[in-house]
Amino acid sequence: MDSGTLSIKKWVVVYPVYINSKKTVAEGRRIGVSKACENPNCIEISDCCKHLKLPSAVEIDKAYPRDFMQVGRVRVQLKREDGTLLNPAITSRKQLMQKIAELVPRHPERVKKLESQKAKKQEPQATTSTSGTSSKSGKGGKKKR
Repeated sequence: MDSGTLSIKKWVVVYPVYINSKKTVAEGRRIGVSKACENPNCIEISDCCKHLKLPSAVEIDKAYPRDFMQVGRVRVQLKREDGTLLNPAITSRKQLMQKIAELVPRHPERVKKLESQKAKKQEPQATTSTSGTSSKSGKGGKKKR
Protein backbone atom coordinates (compact mmCIF):
# COMPACT_ATOMS: atom_id res chain seq x y z
CA MET A 1 0.00 0.00 0.00
CA ASP A 2 1.13 3.53 -0.66
CA SER A 3 1.25 6.29 1.96
CA GLY A 4 -1.92 7.97 0.55
CA THR A 5 -4.05 4.91 1.24
CA LEU A 6 -2.69 4.57 4.77
CA SER A 7 -3.55 8.17 5.65
CA ILE A 8 -7.08 7.85 4.21
CA LYS A 9 -7.78 4.90 6.50
CA LYS A 10 -7.60 7.24 9.51
CA TRP A 11 -10.17 9.67 8.06
CA VAL A 12 -13.78 9.84 9.27
CA VAL A 13 -16.30 7.72 7.33
CA VAL A 14 -19.66 9.23 6.33
CA TYR A 15 -22.28 6.97 4.79
CA PRO A 16 -25.27 8.68 3.11
CA VAL A 17 -27.57 6.75 5.47
CA TYR A 18 -26.16 8.73 8.42
CA ILE A 19 -27.84 11.96 7.25
CA ASN A 20 -30.89 10.54 5.40
CA SER A 21 -34.16 11.84 6.85
CA LYS A 22 -36.07 8.94 5.26
CA LYS A 23 -34.21 6.41 7.48
CA THR A 24 -34.82 5.61 11.13
CA VAL A 25 -32.19 5.45 13.85
CA ALA A 26 -32.42 1.65 13.71
CA GLU A 27 -31.71 1.79 9.97
CA GLY A 28 -28.60 3.90 10.58
CA ARG A 29 -29.47 7.60 10.76
CA ARG A 30 -27.11 9.40 13.17
CA ILE A 31 -28.58 12.93 13.37
CA GLY A 32 -32.08 14.22 14.12
CA VAL A 33 -34.76 14.09 11.43
CA SER A 34 -35.20 17.87 11.54
CA LYS A 35 -31.50 18.38 10.74
CA ALA A 36 -31.20 15.53 8.22
CA CYS A 37 -31.73 15.81 4.45
CA GLU A 38 -33.67 13.64 2.04
CA ASN A 39 -31.83 10.88 0.16
CA PRO A 40 -28.27 12.26 -0.12
CA ASN A 41 -25.65 10.57 -2.28
CA CYS A 42 -21.87 10.28 -2.08
CA ILE A 43 -21.15 12.88 -4.76
CA GLU A 44 -23.25 15.51 -2.97
CA ILE A 45 -21.54 14.71 0.35
CA SER A 46 -18.10 14.95 -1.26
CA ASP A 47 -18.96 18.30 -2.89
CA CYS A 48 -20.17 19.63 0.47
CA CYS A 49 -16.85 18.60 2.04
CA LYS A 50 -15.00 20.49 -0.69
CA HIS A 51 -17.18 23.53 0.06
CA LEU A 52 -16.20 23.21 3.74
CA LYS A 53 -12.53 23.01 2.63
CA LEU A 54 -12.09 19.48 3.97
CA PRO A 55 -10.25 16.80 1.95
CA SER A 56 -12.53 13.90 1.05
CA ALA A 57 -12.38 10.63 -0.87
CA VAL A 58 -15.39 8.81 -2.35
CA GLU A 59 -15.36 5.02 -2.08
CA ILE A 60 -18.01 3.85 -4.52
CA ASP A 61 -17.36 0.11 -4.07
CA LYS A 62 -18.17 0.14 -0.33
CA ALA A 63 -21.65 -0.40 1.13
CA TYR A 64 -23.33 0.29 4.45
CA PRO A 65 -23.60 -3.03 6.33
CA ARG A 66 -27.22 -2.58 7.44
CA ASP A 67 -28.34 -1.55 3.94
CA PHE A 68 -25.97 -3.17 1.48
CA MET A 69 -28.10 -2.18 -1.53
CA GLN A 70 -27.04 1.46 -1.11
CA VAL A 71 -23.42 1.60 -2.20
CA GLY A 72 -20.85 4.30 -1.59
CA ARG A 73 -19.29 6.14 1.30
CA VAL A 74 -17.13 9.21 1.79
CA ARG A 75 -13.98 9.48 3.88
CA VAL A 76 -13.30 12.97 5.25
CA GLN A 77 -10.20 14.33 6.94
CA LEU A 78 -11.06 16.39 10.02
CA LYS A 79 -7.59 16.62 11.58
CA ARG A 80 -4.03 16.84 10.31
CA GLU A 81 -1.38 14.33 11.31
CA ASP A 82 -0.34 16.54 14.25
CA GLY A 83 -3.94 16.67 15.57
CA THR A 84 -4.87 20.23 14.60
CA LEU A 85 -8.26 20.80 12.98
CA LEU A 86 -8.45 21.53 9.25
CA ASN A 87 -11.66 23.57 9.70
CA PRO A 88 -12.00 25.09 13.21
CA ALA A 89 -15.79 25.32 12.78
CA ILE A 90 -16.05 21.51 12.60
CA THR A 91 -14.66 19.72 15.63
CA SER A 92 -16.52 16.39 15.58
CA ARG A 93 -18.16 13.82 13.31
CA LYS A 94 -21.63 14.92 14.44
CA GLN A 95 -20.94 18.57 13.55
CA LEU A 96 -19.61 17.41 10.18
CA MET A 97 -22.77 15.41 9.46
CA GLN A 98 -25.00 18.33 10.49
CA LYS A 99 -23.10 20.80 8.26
CA ILE A 100 -23.25 18.39 5.31
CA ALA A 101 -26.99 17.84 5.87
CA GLU A 102 -27.48 21.64 5.78
CA LEU A 103 -25.56 21.98 2.51
CA VAL A 104 -26.92 19.00 0.53
CA PRO A 105 -30.38 20.51 -0.20
CA ARG A 106 -28.63 23.57 -1.70
CA HIS A 107 -26.36 21.42 -3.92
CA PRO A 108 -26.44 22.75 -7.54
CA GLU A 109 -27.44 19.38 -9.06
CA ARG A 110 -30.30 18.99 -6.60
CA VAL A 111 -31.55 22.55 -7.20
CA LYS A 112 -31.40 22.00 -10.96
CA LYS A 113 -33.38 18.75 -10.65
CA LEU A 114 -36.05 20.42 -8.51
CA GLU A 115 -36.45 23.26 -11.02
CA SER A 116 -36.87 20.82 -13.91
CA GLN A 117 -39.50 18.88 -11.95
CA LYS A 118 -41.44 22.08 -11.23
CA ALA A 119 -41.32 23.01 -14.93
CA LYS A 120 -42.73 19.62 -15.90
CA LYS A 121 -45.60 19.98 -13.43
CA GLN A 122 -46.52 23.42 -14.75
CA GLU A 123 -46.78 22.24 -18.38
CA PRO A 124 -50.36 21.55 -19.46
CA GLN A 125 -51.00 17.84 -19.28
CA ALA A 126 -52.83 16.20 -22.17
CA THR A 127 -55.75 14.08 -21.04
CA THR A 128 -56.09 10.70 -22.65
CA SER A 129 -59.50 9.52 -21.51
CA THR A 130 -61.50 6.94 -23.39
CA SER A 131 -64.90 8.55 -23.47
CA GLY A 132 -67.58 6.90 -25.52
CA THR A 133 -68.23 3.26 -26.32
CA SER A 134 -65.99 0.41 -25.48
CA SER A 135 -65.27 -2.49 -27.81
CA LYS A 136 -65.97 -5.01 -25.05
CA SER A 137 -69.36 -5.50 -23.56
CA GLY A 138 -70.86 -7.80 -21.01
CA LYS A 139 -69.90 -8.85 -17.56
CA GLY A 140 -66.85 -10.89 -18.40
CA GLY A 141 -65.60 -13.36 -15.89
CA LYS A 142 -65.50 -17.14 -15.98
CA LYS A 143 -68.16 -18.92 -18.00
CA LYS A 144 -70.07 -21.86 -16.58
CA ARG A 145 -70.28 -25.18 -18.41
